Amino acid sequence: MVIKVFLASSSGSTAIKKKQQDVVGFLEALKVDYAQLDIACNEENRMWMRQNVPEEKKPANGIPLPPQIFNEESYCGDYDTFFDAKEDNLVYSFLGLPPPPGSKEAVQADKADIVENGTHAEETNAEGNLDDSIQAHAEEEEEQEEADDDREEEELRQLEEEEEAEVQEEEEEDLEETQEEEAE
Repeated sequence: MVIKVFLASSSGSTAIKKKQQDVVGFLEALKVDYAQLDIACNEENRMWMRQNVPEEKKPANGIPLPPQIFNEESYCGDYDTFFDAKEDNLVYSFLGLPPPPGSKEAVQADKADIVENGTHAEETNAEGNLDDSIQAHAEEEEEQEEADDDREEEELRQLEEEEEAEVQEEEEEDLEETQEEEAE
Protein backbone atom coordinates (compact mmCIF):
# COMPACT_ATOMS: atom_id res chain seq x y z
CA MET A 1 0.00 0.00 0.00
CA VAL A 2 1.29 3.39 -0.93
CA ILE A 3 0.19 6.52 0.82
CA LYS A 4 -0.49 9.35 -1.62
CA VAL A 5 0.01 12.91 -0.44
CA PHE A 6 -1.36 15.53 -2.80
CA LEU A 7 0.71 18.72 -2.55
CA ALA A 8 1.08 22.04 -4.35
CA SER A 9 4.75 22.66 -5.12
CA SER A 10 4.17 26.30 -6.01
CA SER A 11 1.64 27.37 -3.40
CA GLY A 12 1.67 31.05 -2.51
CA SER A 13 0.26 30.30 0.95
CA THR A 14 2.82 29.84 3.72
CA ALA A 15 0.14 28.08 5.80
CA ILE A 16 -0.34 25.44 3.09
CA LYS A 17 3.42 25.06 2.68
CA LYS A 18 3.86 24.51 6.42
CA LYS A 19 1.04 21.97 6.54
CA GLN A 20 2.52 20.07 3.60
CA GLN A 21 5.96 20.08 5.22
CA ASP A 22 4.48 18.86 8.49
CA VAL A 23 2.74 15.90 6.82
CA VAL A 24 5.73 14.92 4.68
CA GLY A 25 8.22 15.36 7.54
CA PHE A 26 6.12 13.22 9.88
CA LEU A 27 5.68 10.46 7.30
CA GLU A 28 9.43 10.46 6.69
CA ALA A 29 10.13 10.30 10.42
CA LEU A 30 7.82 7.28 10.69
CA LYS A 31 9.47 5.76 7.59
CA VAL A 32 6.07 5.37 5.93
CA ASP A 33 6.20 4.60 2.21
CA TYR A 34 4.45 7.49 0.46
CA ALA A 35 4.32 9.30 -2.86
CA GLN A 36 4.09 13.06 -3.31
CA LEU A 37 1.70 14.02 -6.09
CA ASP A 38 1.94 17.63 -7.23
CA ILE A 39 -1.36 19.28 -8.12
CA ALA A 40 0.25 22.57 -9.19
CA CYS A 41 2.20 21.11 -12.10
CA ASN A 42 0.02 18.14 -13.01
CA GLU A 43 -3.59 18.68 -14.04
CA GLU A 44 -4.38 14.94 -13.83
CA ASN A 45 -3.29 14.87 -10.16
CA ARG A 46 -5.38 17.97 -9.41
CA MET A 47 -8.49 16.53 -11.07
CA TRP A 48 -8.05 13.10 -9.46
CA MET A 49 -7.67 14.66 -5.99
CA ARG A 50 -10.72 16.92 -6.45
CA GLN A 51 -12.87 14.05 -7.71
CA ASN A 52 -11.85 11.63 -4.95
CA VAL A 53 -12.17 13.83 -1.87
CA PRO A 54 -15.64 12.94 -0.46
CA GLU A 55 -18.24 15.69 -0.86
CA GLU A 56 -18.76 15.99 2.91
CA LYS A 57 -15.02 16.69 3.33
CA LYS A 58 -14.87 19.46 0.73
CA PRO A 59 -14.96 23.11 1.82
CA ALA A 60 -17.91 25.37 1.00
CA ASN A 61 -16.41 26.38 -2.35
CA GLY A 62 -16.06 22.70 -3.30
CA ILE A 63 -12.31 22.85 -3.96
CA PRO A 64 -10.21 20.93 -1.42
CA LEU A 65 -6.83 22.45 -0.58
CA PRO A 66 -3.61 20.49 -0.21
CA PRO A 67 -2.38 18.50 1.55
CA GLN A 68 -4.91 15.73 0.94
CA ILE A 69 -3.94 12.20 1.96
CA PHE A 70 -5.01 8.88 0.42
CA ASN A 71 -4.11 5.23 0.96
CA GLU A 72 -4.06 4.07 -2.67
CA GLU A 73 -7.62 5.01 -3.77
CA SER A 74 -9.04 5.31 -0.24
CA TYR A 75 -9.37 8.82 1.20
CA CYS A 76 -7.67 9.27 4.59
CA GLY A 77 -8.19 12.97 5.21
CA ASP A 78 -6.83 16.47 5.04
CA TYR A 79 -4.27 18.22 7.22
CA ASP A 80 -6.67 18.83 10.11
CA THR A 81 -7.68 15.17 10.41
CA PHE A 82 -4.02 14.15 10.00
CA PHE A 83 -3.05 16.55 12.80
CA ASP A 84 -5.78 15.17 15.09
CA ALA A 85 -4.60 11.60 14.42
CA LYS A 86 -1.03 12.67 15.12
CA GLU A 87 -2.03 14.25 18.43
CA ASP A 88 -3.95 11.10 19.42
CA ASN A 89 -1.08 8.75 18.39
CA LEU A 90 -3.35 7.22 15.74
CA VAL A 91 -1.51 8.10 12.53
CA TYR A 92 -1.25 4.50 11.35
CA SER A 93 -4.99 3.98 11.83
CA PHE A 94 -5.63 7.28 10.03
CA LEU A 95 -3.48 6.04 7.13
CA GLY A 96 -5.13 2.60 7.13
CA LEU A 97 -1.84 0.92 8.01
CA PRO A 98 -1.06 -1.58 10.79
CA PRO A 99 1.01 0.05 13.54
CA PRO A 100 4.54 -1.31 14.00
CA PRO A 101 5.01 -3.52 17.07
CA GLY A 102 6.02 -1.55 20.15
CA SER A 103 4.71 1.79 18.85
CA LYS A 104 2.36 3.86 21.03
CA GLU A 105 -0.44 3.11 18.63
CA ALA A 106 0.23 -0.65 18.79
CA VAL A 107 0.18 -0.50 22.60
CA GLN A 108 -3.12 1.39 22.48
CA ALA A 109 -4.52 -1.21 20.08
CA ASP A 110 -3.41 -4.00 22.46
CA LYS A 111 -5.18 -2.27 25.34
CA ALA A 112 -8.32 -1.99 23.22
CA ASP A 113 -8.22 -5.77 22.69
CA ILE A 114 -8.60 -6.42 26.41
CA VAL A 115 -11.82 -8.23 27.18
CA GLU A 116 -14.27 -6.73 29.68
CA ASN A 117 -13.08 -8.88 32.58
CA GLY A 118 -9.57 -7.47 32.22
CA THR A 119 -8.02 -10.40 30.37
CA HIS A 120 -6.74 -10.69 26.83
CA ALA A 121 -8.81 -12.73 24.42
CA GLU A 122 -5.91 -15.17 23.94
CA GLU A 123 -5.97 -15.92 27.69
CA THR A 124 -9.42 -17.47 27.57
CA ASN A 125 -10.34 -21.01 26.59
CA ALA A 126 -13.03 -21.97 24.06
CA GLU A 127 -15.81 -21.35 26.60
CA GLY A 128 -14.54 -17.83 27.26
CA ASN A 129 -13.28 -18.75 30.74
CA LEU A 130 -9.80 -18.02 31.95
CA ASP A 131 -7.33 -20.86 31.57
CA ASP A 132 -6.48 -22.32 35.01
CA SER A 133 -2.77 -21.45 34.87
CA ILE A 134 -3.55 -17.90 33.85
CA GLN A 135 -6.22 -17.65 36.56
CA ALA A 136 -3.70 -18.77 39.20
CA HIS A 137 -1.10 -16.35 37.86
CA ALA A 138 -3.65 -13.52 37.90
CA GLU A 139 -4.52 -14.31 41.52
CA GLU A 140 -0.83 -14.34 42.47
CA GLU A 141 -0.32 -10.98 40.79
CA GLU A 142 -3.34 -9.56 42.60
CA GLU A 143 -2.04 -10.82 45.96
CA GLN A 144 1.38 -9.34 45.20
CA GLU A 145 -0.19 -6.01 44.31
CA GLU A 146 -2.13 -6.02 47.58
CA ALA A 147 1.05 -6.84 49.53
CA ASP A 148 2.89 -4.04 47.72
CA ASP A 149 0.06 -1.63 48.50
CA ASP A 150 0.11 -2.65 52.17
CA ARG A 151 3.89 -2.19 52.31
CA GLU A 152 3.63 1.25 50.69
CA GLU A 153 0.90 2.27 53.15
CA GLU A 154 3.05 1.13 56.09
CA GLU A 155 6.08 3.03 54.78
CA LEU A 156 3.96 6.13 54.29
CA ARG A 157 2.53 5.81 57.82
CA GLN A 158 6.06 5.50 59.25
CA LEU A 159 7.22 8.56 57.32
CA GLU A 160 4.26 10.55 58.60
CA GLU A 161 5.00 9.47 62.17
CA GLU A 162 8.67 10.45 61.78
CA GLU A 163 7.72 13.84 60.34
CA GLU A 164 5.22 14.36 63.15
CA ALA A 165 7.90 13.47 65.73
CA GLU A 166 10.36 15.90 64.11
CA VAL A 167 7.80 18.69 64.13
CA GLN A 168 6.98 17.99 67.77
CA GLU A 169 10.69 17.96 68.65
CA GLU A 170 11.22 21.29 66.89
CA GLU A 171 8.25 22.78 68.72
CA GLU A 172 9.64 21.59 72.06
CA GLU A 173 13.06 23.08 71.24
CA ASP A 174 11.42 26.38 70.27
CA LEU A 175 9.46 26.35 73.52
CA GLU A 176 12.63 25.67 75.56
CA GLU A 177 14.45 28.52 73.81
CA THR A 178 11.54 30.86 74.45
CA GLN A 179 11.48 29.87 78.13
CA GLU A 180 15.26 30.36 78.44
CA GLU A 181 15.00 33.79 76.81
CA GLU A 182 12.18 34.76 79.18
CA ALA A 183 14.21 33.52 82.17
CA GLU A 184 17.13 35.77 81.24
